[in-house]
Amino acid sequence: MTASDVKSPVTSRPGLALLAVPVVAGVGVAVALGVYGSVHEPAQYGIGIAGFSTGAVAKSWLTTAAVVLAVVQVVTGAGMWGWFGLGDRTWVAPLHRWSGRLAVLATLPVVTHCLYAFGVEHDNPRVLAHSLLGCLFFGAFTAKMLALRPTSVPGWTLPVLGGLLFTALAGLWLTSALWYFTTTGALR
Repeated sequence: MTASDVKSPVTSRPGLALLAVPVVAGVGVAVALGVYGSVHEPAQYGIGIAGFSTGAVAKSWLTTAAVVLAVVQVVTGAGMWGWFGLGDRTWVAPLHRWSGRLAVLATLPVVTHCLYAFGVEHDNPRVLAHSLLGCLFFGAFTAKMLALRPTSVPGWTLPVLGGLLFTALAGLWLTSALWYFTTTGALR
């Protein structure tokens, strides 16, 4: 894929109407996760993940892995748009797809643990921001996946949704893994 293969940045009414479906679905997923997390009675204990001593350690390292893969996503995504001179390389698009798949796969045990053990907490600003960013991440992911196939969505759609995904994941990492690593001394 090269920059010339990318969808036209011209915005048309049918393209914007077609974009409404992924956006509404993404908002629905984000709201559903937030509502579930708010009404679900938290178990207050985590799901054991093999190879990690605690749920917090697993969540921190899996989120860190997802962020590293998300950086690969940003670089390869920009490369497909002609940045970094990567547009004509045959390995860029597959690397972009697989790094994204692995990044989301790494987040699934994390979101399951967070929703099951803690739900959405409103008492602590850091934890509330983390909860909202988690809902935003999976809502943006849903919207981006649904916006991939229609050819008439505006050309700015995928970069904007990808940027939103990366921003949400970076915020999740800052409010969880980095916080955990710095408060427990895990990186010392």
